[in-house]
Amino acid sequence: MRIAVVTESFLPTVNGVTNSVCKVLDHLALRGHEAMVITPAAGSPSEYRGFRVVEVPALDYRQFPVGLPSPRVDRLLAEFAPDIVHAASPLFLGSQAIAAAKRRGIPSVAVFQTDVAGYTKRNRLSAMEGFAWWFIRWLHNNADLTLAPSSAALGDLRRAKITNATRWGRGVDLETYHPRNKHEQAVQNSRRRLGAESRTIIGYVGRLAPEKQVERLASLRDLDGVQLVVVGDGPSEPSIRKALKGVPVHFAGRLGGRDLALAYASFDVFVHTGTEETFGQTIQEAHASGLPVVAPYAGGPIDLVEHGVDGFHFDPDRAGDLDLRGMLEQLVDSPGLRARMGEAGRRRVLSRSWTSVCDELLAHYASVMTDVRQPSVLPHV
Repeated sequence: MRIAVVTESFLPTVNGVTNSVCKVLDHLALRGHEAMVITPAAGSPSEYRGFRVVEVPALDYRQFPVGLPSPRVDRLLAEFAPDIVHAASPLFLGSQAIAAAKRRGIPSVAVFQTDVAGYTKRNRLSAMEGFAWWFIRWLHNNADLTLAPSSAALGDLRRAKITNATRWGRGVDLETYHPRNKHEQAVQNSRRRLGAESRTIIGYVGRLAPEKQVERLASLRDLDGVQLVVVGDGPSEPSIRKALKGVPVHFAGRLGGRDLALAYASFDVFVHTGTEETFGQTIQEAHASGLPVVAPYAGGPIDLVEHGVDGFHFDPDRAGDLDLRGMLEQLVDSPGLRARMGEAGRRRVLSRSWTSVCDELLAHYASVMTDVRQPSVLPHV
């Protein structure tokens, strides 16, 4: 197959969209397919895994490149002649690519990954929320198939009358994120510096942005025997530092690759705070690392944590931060519970390798291509 991957985010920008696109491209190379990447200009490499990467004009919004409509997209699709267009977290660039594909009779798959409507609501742009859903509905119903990462996201799309949606989750690197990393000397040294002999290490990994609600962790103030580690960076770092004043916290900055895997291994418990995630990839990475997870009963984490088995769900609406504190306190007080939940979390993700998940994606491609190219049968008169 020839696949045109049109993504709103790509290297060097690192986030969930970029990471999943790279995993898809890795798999396409593994399976011997051809691909091209179209992405907003942000200093991307000219190729990835032997696939050409083409940048189109973009503007910066809150440290994030936003692709602008460009006639070059249509020309690139015409030149590459893909069998299918894969639009990753489509917005302005992705919507243009989907429309161009439709005009040319090229099947398209749109991967829903960013809650644009939730973003407008959170930023007190409620007047635009209706327009955001109208745009999302128009965009995704223009595609031949929309893939939603979680049951919550799928429900939102169906309530918005997006009629072509089905579920496709995300994989996790089961070798990079592994409980055996706990025995690495670098991890032992890190835990010693963090005071693990007398403290339970609670870790957060993710972008430091308003929607992540990391300020919730201020509820750990005055909780004995804990050390918080925050991995990530972003525009909310100053406000988070202010909110966490008085909490024992180490800001580790943004990490990736092996360094990130070793950071997970240095934790005893993983906490996820945001209520607007369409998925929650860091939860899977934490489970793969053998950690219990505390996350809100909202959005993607609903599917990823089984309450009382591999972690806890806190209710973000009822008692909110106190509920979060209480569940973390249970894990701090019980090393045995942490161990049992960590083992259950690892078992939970064993079937979610990127190979199996991306093979599912290839099956979706094949199904869409068959449906779109199936000749219509005229009724006999």
